[in-house]
Amino acid sequence: MTRRLTLAALGLFLACSLGGARAEEARAACPAPAQPPTQQQLEAGMRHARDHGLLWKLQRDGRTSWLYGTLHVGRMEWVFPGPALRTALRGSRRMALELDISDPKLVQQLSLLPAGIPMPAVPAPLRRRMDAQASAACVDPAALARLHPVLEATAYTLFAARRENLDPAWGLEAMLAGYARGSKLPIVSLETPDSQLRALLPTNPEEALDMVDNILGQLETGRASVLMARLASAWERGDLAELSSYEDWCECTRTDAERASMRALLDERNPALAEGIATLHAREPVFAAVGALHMVGPQGLPQLLQARGFTVERVEFARQAARATAAASAP
Repeated sequence: MTRRLTLAALGLFLACSLGGARAEEARAACPAPAQPPTQQQLEAGMRHARDHGLLWKLQRDGRTSWLYGTLHVGRMEWVFPGPALRTALRGSRRMALELDISDPKLVQQLSLLPAGIPMPAVPAPLRRRMDAQASAACVDPAALARLHPVLEATAYTLFAARRENLDPAWGLEAMLAGYARGSKLPIVSLETPDSQLRALLPTNPEEALDMVDNILGQLETGRASVLMARLASAWERGDLAELSSYEDWCECTRTDAERASMRALLDERNPALAEGIATLHAREPVFAAVGALHMVGPQGLPQLLQARGFTVERVEFARQAARATAAASAP
């Protein structure tokens, strides 16, 4: 099962620590590394900014907060907040992210294993497959060697997404954290590196290596990039129905172990995320941004917050409303 969707901070960790890796080997076969936008690109991006993704308005006790479903990879044009997102950000007094990925110390903790999570020894055949993915991603495998093998394999799925014009350097959490820092909007983490890593990493070394084998299989067949592109397209359109059917097309819940892993990654984390958002809202309006797959199903954050007494209203962006109107009027 591919674990690429839950650690926004992993993408930033890779972007920060590997941005120049093997730059001397950059050729046509290697995707160009993300570059900071020029002043002209910044001006054009802000001038033409459109809303993407999924946004909800949360109301309770006379306050209005916001819930935003994010994607952990992205494109440069997505990092410029559109009108609805700017309104939500301006109306908030605090930003809540899964992890405050603008905190270098916190991001660095992702390379430290929690107590009770062993570092599996990677067999030589599996290591050769990992190294082949590093070569395909145009990065030095030694730069990722300190990571747990599941995180290393997950990193290669993030790098593979660059061939679909999706890059972890343009992840939405990084954009939001940068906005918050620039606007002096306090940031709070809803989780800790320890809690996220425990959700990601199995305690059984054999299970961890099986997971790595599955991730590499998806990379080797090209399936990982196809899935990421489909997920990103659904997110860009704000297509909640497509995201809600993710388990039907991801081929990632075929076994009992995979289904249990998916529950640990999403459903089992959601109650604590919802409680954290509710606690922050009780003090002041908050803009909460969490991975888009945490928004779907009966255990999704909108449903859990509604059960906690919030009025939860989906905010339709202009293009989404236009599509809905066109679909309704079609013969």
